[in-house]
Amino acid sequence: MWRLFRGLQIVTDKTQLIEGLNGHAPGFIRMLGGRIVDVDLEQATCVFEFNISRDFCHSIDIVQGGFITAMLDAAMSHAIFAVDQSITAVSSLEIKTSYLAPTRAGCLRVEGRVIKASYKTAFFEGSITNSEGELTATSSSVAKLGRAK
Repeated sequence: MWRLFRGLQIVTDKTQLIEGLNGHAPGFIRMLGGRIVDVDLEQATCVFEFNISRDFCHSIDIVQGGFITAMLDAAMSHAIFAVDQSITAVSSLEIKTSYLAPTRAGCLRVEGRVIKASYKTAFFEGSITNSEGELTATSSSVAKLGRAK
């Protein structure tokens, strides 16, 4: 069942879940041209599409590493927001990004997945693929979870 709590309203439609998550996304995601395009509660994944302009690049069209990590972090944290609606905050304790190939400006698919979660802590993995389907970066993260009281 797809659920996103909005006050007392429970959203049970996948499209509404994605719209709700996109509607509550921080401004930096919009600044990077990002939006959630899919969630899978069974697999605990969240997929973003980012349309990165050259404004976020060095060396003409290579995306700066901090922005790559930010995109991966967003996808990983939104995966847990999608699957556990009691979570109100995700604070990274550790994040590792591996740059496998240059990530160039353009349309990027960024997937985050929950590997394991307890009441206070979660473990994540993320990946970026370019429009040609090439894997350009991966990440792993450990985060502290904040929950509604």
